[in-house]
Amino acid sequence: MSTDLPSIKTDLTRRMDGAIETLKREFGGLRTGRASPALLDPVRVEAYGSEVPLSQVGTVGVSEARMLTVQVWDRTLVNVTVKAIRDCGLGLNPAADGQIIRVPIPTLTGERRAELAKAANRYAEGAKIAVRGVRRDGMEQIKALEKKSIISQDDEKRWSEEVQKLTDQYVKKLDEMAAEKDKEIKTV
Repeated sequence: MSTDLPSIKTDLTRRMDGAIETLKREFGGLRTGRASPALLDPVRVEAYGSEVPLSQVGTVGVSEARMLTVQVWDRTLVNVTVKAIRDCGLGLNPAADGQIIRVPIPTLTGERRAELAKAANRYAEGAKIAVRGVRRDGMEQIKALEKKSIISQDDEKRWSEEVQKLTDQYVKKLDEMAAEKDKEIKTV
């Protein structure tokens, strides 16, 4: 266990950054009416005897604002890839054209926008919970150092305040990301 605030803070920052990155990936998978290769990240294809990510059977690209393309490398996997995209729960209807699969992104209904907004808020709340868990771990480290008389009670109080400030910054950042995604969902 580290005995100085900068190293504890560095570890906590790295872990909180992980929560931000996870939220960015989850937001990337939310369909907002615009074509984004990240939309197909959750798709898994039955290939070569196991389920693999779509990125391991082809290249995903954006050909138009509302059209994704998947260039499948192995011709024998085109049909299973089409099926995987259709069945992934994103409401997409892909069409094969040789080894290229075209995936039009349909316009969003009001009901679907509301569902996406709720999902975005759930993702953001999950990220906030992760950040608060990191804060709890940091506070426990600091309390343990104080209990072992490695740091004074004053240092423990000051360090705890620093960890709380860091947590507040990350929660604010997560709230901003959620508000931005909500706006994107409702205006696209």
